[in-house]
Amino acid sequence: MIHIKTPQEIEGIRKSCKLLAELFKKIEEEELVSEGVTTKDIDKFVESFIREHGARPAFLGYRGYPASACVSLNDEVVHGIPSQKRKLKKGDLVKIDTGINLEGFISDAARTYYVGDVVPETVRKLMDSVKDAFYSGVEKALPGRHLSDISHAIQEIARKYGVSVIKELGGHGVGLRLHEDPFVPNYGPPGRGPLLRAGMVLAIEPMFALGDGRVYTAKDGWTIATRDGSLTAHYENTILITEKGFEILTEI
Repeated sequence: MIHIKTPQEIEGIRKSCKLLAELFKKIEEEELVSEGVTTKDIDKFVESFIREHGARPAFLGYRGYPASACVSLNDEVVHGIPSQKRKLKKGDLVKIDTGINLEGFISDAARTYYVGDVVPETVRKLMDSVKDAFYSGVEKALPGRHLSDISHAIQEIARKYGVSVIKELGGHGVGLRLHEDPFVPNYGPPGRGPLLRAGMVLAIEPMFALGDGRVYTAKDGWTIATRDGSLTAHYENTILITEKGFEILTEI
């Protein structure tokens, strides 16, 4: 069942999302994603920031997940478990996905970073594709439109860039729980699925690969990576459907 948030719930979710946007801004200001930093260092930074602001990491302990952030490298799409043994090196493509529980209100967002000064053209294209797909999808997140209008817009951007949609994964409702109805695929025909209504809060998150997009789950039970070893990128924001359009809540 899709939960339409009340004005009071929306304000709580908005505060959680603002804090998450500030976290990603801090990650970038501190140049945290750089050579020699471990994925566990990133996780510790994320958890410390969240707790210092009176909130809790939404990912930590969720279905048994052992960290506050998912830090996925290169061919890994999502759910990479941070480790002190994994040091970032030049050329790594790093995806950080995390969420905040602020007084019971949940936010969720993800960004992709490159380690190094000069981003190769193919990698830049991949990074640009997920970001462009998010913005193309969110332009369809309007009251009265169908959910799959978002999905179709995302798919069309993947086609434009010549990258593959990772079809097993997608966005979701969020706000009072980390994962709520509805599931938001990143592909499909338009004009299908539930009608979008004001008060819906969604995590829209394109995930693309340079290869064929087929994935598998690693032996750790969490990390999802491409079968062909191709690079992946991920871009996610929590958004609100309003009476007149949409609001991106996890951006500053």
